[in-house]
Amino acid sequence: MNKKVNVLVACGAGIATSTVVMSKVEELFKENNIDVNLMQIKIAEAKSKQDDADMLISTTVLPTTYSIPTIKAMGYLTGLGVDKLNKEVIDTAKKIQDEAN
Repeated sequence: MNKKVNVLVACGAGIATSTVVMSKVEELFKENNIDVNLMQIKIAEAKSKQDDADMLISTTVLPTTYSIPTIKAMGYLTGLGVDKLNKEVIDTAKKIQDEAN
């Protein structure tokens, strides 16, 4: 059984843009049969929540570095490079699952 991947979805204020990204990545993970637990947060909370997470998807500039893989997801808002972004998200999730097995 594959590990459930814990994903933080962050934006500057923690509301508007991350809601858009949440629905997009939720659909993406579903299409790829990857079991995830998504948490919508403010980017300021990411540092304290990273220990309980496997990856961070952010629509804003990262204020620091993190101990988990981070993906800049501006493409979901601009519509630019979405295919490449989707691939990066899925590849990262699969790598996390592979390392857990």
